[in-house]
Amino acid sequence: MNMKPKVFAVVGCGLIGCKRIASLPPGSTLKYVFDIVPANAERAVQLVDYPVTIASNLEAIMVDQSVDIVLIATSHHELASIALRAVQSGHHVLVEKPGAMSRNDIEQLRLIANEVDVVVHVGYNHRFHPSLLEAKKIIESNRFGKLLWMRGRYGHGGRPGYEKEWRANRSISGGGELVDQGSHLIDICRHLCGDMEHVFSKTQNSFWNTDVEDNVFFALQPTTGGFAWMHASWTEWKNLFSFEITLERAKIDISGLGGSYGVETLTLYEMQPEMGPPPSTTRTWDESDASWNLELEDLVSHINNPHYTPTGTTLDGAVAVWDIIEKAYRA
Repeated sequence: MNMKPKVFAVVGCGLIGCKRIASLPPGSTLKYVFDIVPANAERAVQLVDYPVTIASNLEAIMVDQSVDIVLIATSHHELASIALRAVQSGHHVLVEKPGAMSRNDIEQLRLIANEVDVVVHVGYNHRFHPSLLEAKKIIESNRFGKLLWMRGRYGHGGRPGYEKEWRANRSISGGGELVDQGSHLIDICRHLCGDMEHVFSKTQNSFWNTDVEDNVFFALQPTTGGFAWMHASWTEWKNLFSFEITLERAKIDISGLGGSYGVETLTLYEMQPEMGPPPSTTRTWDESDASWNLELEDLVSHINNPHYTPTGTTLDGAVAVWDIIEKAYRA
């Protein structure tokens, strides 16, 4: 990858913003942090071993043309507006998923980014998990034939008071579990198999007393063929990530994302001519999550080389995810 060092600023210094700081590419510099909670910003600057300016306002970051990339990790209702300010100021951007509160907002961001010729990626880091990178290689090799179907399950169980947090407030989050973890599932499907059409969706409140859904079931159909059935849940009392891909002559079974989701594992089952129980090969990856690092390296490579084909989610991809989200809600 083309890794000329870059100067970063981080807006939003909660859990994800701090993960981003800890994953900056080698040789890069963090110049500014900003958070509406001063203690968050003060904690964030301790993650590097050199002086970092805690900006008193966003404008201090936007006017500084020495900043190459602005990383935006706020709650959803502020993502698009801050990203738009950064783009209009001439900065490249990584904005956390889902990038906006609506398709219209992400479309407006795409329009302006194209006009001013800056690179914007949306933070769907799961694309960079090793199991999903390996699955994509297997699919694209055509070794095992075409896709028959995919089945994905992704969920957690919340925590006491979850119904009072910002993710459960539609005016701040833009939606419930479909926007939260469901958007990751949509993006994974698109990453593996290209464009998707919405076929079916059902949202429901199973447990949490909120104005947003805590479970969503939805079906997608790749334009190249096959089928995808997905379930995202805030009532998965044991954190779960499971993604199955069945091809004509093999099955790929992925489980875990590390941490509380369990060891990341990919098992490949290869169908034999006589069928019957297939032989299998299993790979596991350690607990270190390199997806955050790889996503930023991918962004920098895209900035440094306009002909580079990124692995990460561009604004085109983010608009496509929002297309499906809004069709799912209307259904």
